[in-house]
Amino acid sequence: MSVQERKQRERAERERLIVATARELAEQQGWDAVTTRRLAERIEYSQPVLYSHFRGKREIIGAVALEGAAEMAAVVRGAAATADGPRARVAALARAYLEFAAHHPAVYDALFQLDGGLAFADEDTPEPLKDAFAALLETLGEVAGGGVPPGLFTEVFWASLHGLATLTRAGRLLPEEAAQRVELLVDRLAVV
Repeated sequence: MSVQERKQRERAERERLIVATARELAEQQGWDAVTTRRLAERIEYSQPVLYSHFRGKREIIGAVALEGAAEMAAVVRGAAATADGPRARVAALARAYLEFAAHHPAVYDALFQLDGGLAFADEDTPEPLKDAFAALLETLGEVAGGGVPPGLFTEVFWASLHGLATLTRAGRLLPEEAAQRVELLVDRLAVV
């Protein structure tokens, strides 16, 4: 291994450590607790080293969001793949999405609530974000119904899931009715 290859590998490892530490800190204490000073202390590198990877917190949030988008895509694809039939796939996708949001609140916030400097619904949208949408579209597109563009249907269904995830986390919805909400959403929106 050349010196250059070793340095690139070490740089990539430091970057992964910064992102993992930011994510862990955000999951434990919220995004307000994630500062470059605290990250530098936790990873035992100086702040200039941290800034050599990310210009600031915004870029770190963006990196967590991209990592989270890839994870969410895998989760919803995996859930849909285990279900039999279009309706069951949509219900499995919805449950998986809501569980992901509930179990990874800091990642979910990085994806959809905080400014990570990432473009959505744009030609400059990073590939992991496009793939996360594609993971939804793959299942939801088949139940869009006649005359409804699959992408538009996916956006509306996704917005509904996001609303449920956000309102549930905020304590605005009764937790014991979560399963009924998914069933209602699937029954009313998905044409099977």
